[in-house]
Amino acid sequence: MKSNLPRKFSKPVFKKDVPDDTFKFQPVPKASGKYPYRLNLEDIHAVPDQNKLAFHMLGDTGSIRTPSFQKLVVGEMVRQYIAADEPGYEPQFLYHLGDIVYNFGEASEYQRQFFEPYAKYPGPIFAIPGNHDSDINPDSRNKYHSLDAFRAVFCDTERRTVSFSGNAERKSMVQPNVYWTLVTPLAHIIGMYSNVTKFGVVTEQQRNWLINELSNADREQPEKAVILCLHHSPYSADINHGASIPMIEMLEGVFAETGIYPDIVLSGHVHNYQRFSRHYRDGRVLPFIVAGSGGYDELHPVAYTSDHRFTSNNPLFDGVNLETSCDTKHGFLKVLLERQTDGLFLTVEFYTLPHEQRIDEGMKAVMEDKLVLKI
Repeated sequence: MKSNLPRKFSKPVFKKDVPDDTFKFQPVPKASGKYPYRLNLEDIHAVPDQNKLAFHMLGDTGSIRTPSFQKLVVGEMVRQYIAADEPGYEPQFLYHLGDIVYNFGEASEYQRQFFEPYAKYPGPIFAIPGNHDSDINPDSRNKYHSLDAFRAVFCDTERRTVSFSGNAERKSMVQPNVYWTLVTPLAHIIGMYSNVTKFGVVTEQQRNWLINELSNADREQPEKAVILCLHHSPYSADINHGASIPMIEMLEGVFAETGIYPDIVLSGHVHNYQRFSRHYRDGRVLPFIVAGSGGYDELHPVAYTSDHRFTSNNPLFDGVNLETSCDTKHGFLKVLLERQTDGLFLTVEFYTLPHEQRIDEGMKAVMEDKLVLKI
């Protein structure tokens, strides 16, 4: 019997009649470090096991109205570190996919939206900027440039107390640029910057840098995984943003030009969890994961096929399938890289929390999805 229940899209969607906001583009600030903008994890944090590396990843955590969800997520990530089953499986750091501070990346919001919520997180925190981190408040009494506060927190030239952190114990990070590569014993984590506009913009200079970083990482495959991160989600089926045509065209153009592909692409921007598979003609299957449910109170539902504001009828979506999604709960990723006798494995686990504004003693995040890749 044919069901009459509403059905959600199983493909990415394009949102129709979206206003042009390219005027919001902000100039990319100067790098704080030297080209090619790489930072070695072991210069910041000792890795206890060269054959195992676990870390957390999420996006879109800041909150200007309801910080309870962000606190829930952070609390469960701290719990995972403390309760790791064996050495090497405890997350060594957090990688943030952007939108740390809402709404305009102001220094005055970092204490409340970043330093206080993450005060008890035991590891270093790395990040790429989101559109909200990069935006400028037109009504601000204190004039500033795009990403001034983000750079002070994450792209400093030395580790020190951040002047607007409320004297927090967490020191500034020394990432060499707002787009940069974290080099670890088991992976190159390449982080892009996609600016302020709704669907993102990547400059030609950064595109050339990406080609260089993929080529450099490719020389160490399959000994090291290649993890590509950007804030704006290339593929999405949500009702707030939908897929980003500019990001799809940029990435697929680079992949086609170089013949080099990452092992996985991760993004935020959309406030939910979605896992897509991109099938190529040569048989390659590339996972794209959206992990933007890290704490901002408003979640973005996946669109229904009956909603005529959206369409999945686009050649760019051919061979792209939405494998699973979660649009009703906040959550985070735990990523594990492990070198075994038969090769390097990449495992991505998505954990969720009850969608309630409370922190119960004994609360434990639930694993909703798991992906295992052999590199």
